[in-house]
Amino acid sequence: MANLTEASSLSGKTALITGASKGLGKAMALALSSAGATIALVSRDAAKLTGVQNEISAAGGKAEVFVADVGNEAQVDQLEKEVSGKLGKIQILINNAGINVRKNLTDFTLDEWQSVINTNLTSVFLMSRRFVPHMMGTGYGRILCMTSIMSHVSLPQRSAYSASKAAVLGLIRALALELAAEGITVNGISPGPFATEMNMPIVNNPELNSQFVANIPVGRWGKVEDIGSLANFLCSDAASFITGTDILIDGGWTAR
Repeated sequence: MANLTEASSLSGKTALITGASKGLGKAMALALSSAGATIALVSRDAAKLTGVQNEISAAGGKAEVFVADVGNEAQVDQLEKEVSGKLGKIQILINNAGINVRKNLTDFTLDEWQSVINTNLTSVFLMSRRFVPHMMGTGYGRILCMTSIMSHVSLPQRSAYSASKAAVLGLIRALALELAAEGITVNGISPGPFATEMNMPIVNNPELNSQFVANIPVGRWGKVEDIGSLANFLCSDAASFITGTDILIDGGWTAR
């Protein structure tokens, strides 16, 4: 039986992470790289991706940069060709790309609604459809999808975001059942309040920030490194019996 260190190693694995240029995606890229994985960094921002790549390289890891809009079918198809050409088949897919538009439902335009659904939900479908075949027949595969506490609870002005993330949770459950016999696990991570770029409108507003932190039982925003550690565990052999579920990491927010 492997010890905990061996079971947590991702040496020899290749992980593709969308939305990897900043925030939680960057944190997971750094964590998986430190565990030995080669990282395919994907987003629409080449400059920021290169910065993450340089950090990984400076720490002794390996990463490649790929620019794509993962909500676009043609670009996802091209991405798969480019990743295969440079890195071969991937064993880990982390669907992290996401956006949020905060406004009342009656103020949404259809374009805004579709943009949120496309980035947060359709991208998970497109990426999984294209990269799951990389894992088939190997006896191992890991798919992580970033859901949200908004998959379970909600707030005003989160209609599109909550709808998209709740749908991702349903997709996780169905895909986990489809792939269980292949040794491929599919799980969600539901972050609560993390001080990422997406939440800067709250963090930078003293009144809103104070109200928000008051609702977090641990009394602070989450640290992105916490997500990295969880992602590393779920992608490792130590988590081989965990599939079709969603792990809340929210400082106790949804316990109330």
